Amino acid sequence: MIDAENPTGTPQSPSAGQELWDIAKTVFWALAIALMLRIFVFQPFTIPSASMEPNLQVGDYIFVSKSPYGISRHSFPFSLPLFEGRLLGRAPQRGDIVVFKLPRDGRTDYIKRLVGLPGDRIQVRQSVLYINGLAVPRKALAPVMVDSGYGFTRNVMRWEETLSNGRRYVVYDYGPDQELDNTPVYLVPTRHYFVVGDNRDNSLDSRVPANIGVGFVPEENLVGRAEMIMLSWDKGAVVLKPWTWFSKARPARILSGLR
Repeated sequence: MIDAENPTGTPQSPSAGQELWDIAKTVFWALAIALMLRIFVFQPFTIPSASMEPNLQVGDYIFVSKSPYGISRHSFPFSLPLFEGRLLGRAPQRGDIVVFKLPRDGRTDYIKRLVGLPGDRIQVRQSVLYINGLAVPRKALAPVMVDSGYGFTRNVMRWEETLSNGRRYVVYDYGPDQELDNTPVYLVPTRHYFVVGDNRDNSLDSRVPANIGVGFVPEENLVGRAEMIMLSWDKGAVVLKPWTWFSKARPARILSGLR
C-alpha cells in the first residue's frame, strides 16, 4: 500500500520530539520494572559491620529475597506509610538471616539471625542460648584468630549451633563472661521476633533494649531474608580504583549460599 503522505515509500526519520518521547517511555518502564523488582522480589545490601561474622563479613554484597515474608510499608522506598502490618507473606522460620528496619527509627537497615518467635522465652546464660528453657545444642570447633578492629587480633572460640528445626550455623564467642552473655528471660510479644548476631559478643541486637539497641522486632519491620553472597571484597577496595575490584576480591565467597 502506498502512503499518501510518503508516496515514494522511503523511511522517514522520527522528529526530535518523538525521539525524546520514546527515550522517556523507555526510561520510565525501566525504572518501573526496577522498582517492582525492589519491592516484591529482591534487594541488594552491603555488610558494614562484623556483627554477623563468621557467616557474613564486612565487604560482602548480599542478595535479599523480599517475597518470603510478603510486603509491608518498609518494602517501599522511604517506608511510605501506605498500610499497617504485612500482606501476602508467610511467617519467618527460626534461624533465618533477616534484614529489618531498626524499630526505634524505622529507617536504618539491620541484619541479624532470627532465633525467637512470638511467644518464645529467650535467654542467654554463660554465653549459651536458651529457647523456652532448653539450651540450643552446640558443638565446639577449632578457635580462630580474628581482627578485633582495634589494631590487634584475638583468639575467638567457634561453636556450631543446631536449632530445633535442624538449622545449623557457626557463631563466634569471646568467652562466657562478656557483657551480653548472661541475660534475663525475654518473652517475645505477639507479632514480634527476637534476633541476635552470630558474632555474639560484638552485636547490638534484641538483647539490648529498644531505646539504645534493637529490642523486639515487629513483624512489619522485616524487609526480607538474606539468601546469597553475590560479591565480596576485603578492606581497601575502592569504587574509584577499579584495580582494587580484583586485587581485593574474595572469590571463595562469591555466589555463596547463606544458612
